[in-house]
Amino acid sequence: MPGWSIPYVLLVPGIVVIAGLLLYPMIQMVIMSFQSISLRVIRGVAEPEWVGLDNYTKLFDNDIFWSSLRNTVVFAAVTVALTLILGTAVGVLLNRLSKRMSTFVIIGIMSAWAVPPVAQGTIWRWLFDAEAGIINWALNLLPDGLSTLIFGRADWTGQPWLNDAWSVYIVLVLTVVWASFPFVAVSVLAGLRGIPAELYEAARVDGATPWRTFRKITFPLLRPVFAVLTILSIIWDFKVLSQLYVLLNGPTNREAFNLSLFSFAEAFKAPPKMGTGAAIAVVLTIILLIVTAFYTRQMVKQEDLT
Repeated sequence: MPGWSIPYVLLVPGIVVIAGLLLYPMIQMVIMSFQSISLRVIRGVAEPEWVGLDNYTKLFDNDIFWSSLRNTVVFAAVTVALTLILGTAVGVLLNRLSKRMSTFVIIGIMSAWAVPPVAQGTIWRWLFDAEAGIINWALNLLPDGLSTLIFGRADWTGQPWLNDAWSVYIVLVLTVVWASFPFVAVSVLAGLRGIPAELYEAARVDGATPWRTFRKITFPLLRPVFAVLTILSIIWDFKVLSQLYVLLNGPTNREAFNLSLFSFAEAFKAPPKMGTGAAIAVVLTIILLIVTAFYTRQMVKQEDLT
């Protein structure tokens, strides 16, 4: 075997696994998006009917699709920004702590990141429960004047946070940011520990403020880390499903659907329309590919300029 071919041969097992776990299901999803799949097809007593672009045509004429797309994009933009800002701030603070205290805090915050998505939704659904939630209880402890001044109301008893689409997404943002920022914080901390301390010492001698130090030293040196974290956060937040499903107690409030929950509802709620659900998933995948490709291209351009 020629020596140049050995690296390619070693890549074959990984490529096979990726093709089996990702590529084949994706191809099947694309094929299903051009088909009409009824209960008879699911039971194996009939063949799927090829309908061409009908699933996509009906999808783009559906108002729920456009509201779901809006919810997905706005939620992802807000959540990605908050996750990166909070995670970066915590990572910088961790870098200033002693090794023992830093380890203690990391273990604490990573326990939130390790919580499964369904459990995350359950925790925050309980916190914002209208009758037994601790949030309404805590808000009722505020002085009536202060609560009225800030929120416009004094009594929070029975406040149904999870009934309205707008308030549901506030809770969802809190849920996802709470579970996601530890990963960003630890990644930023790892990057900070690779930056020579002499650079920060020189900045202090020159009288640079903390913000100027971050902007001129930390951010440029950690740009590759931030780029990867941003791309991962975009992918994860565009595909949020489990937490929203639990907060809504199922696909009930169509005004609060995102694309993932809309796809699930179309594919599995009676009567199941798996072709439409697959079409939504294909659209979501294309959007993610476009966004990540654009961001990656911009990142490469910035690297070339520097």
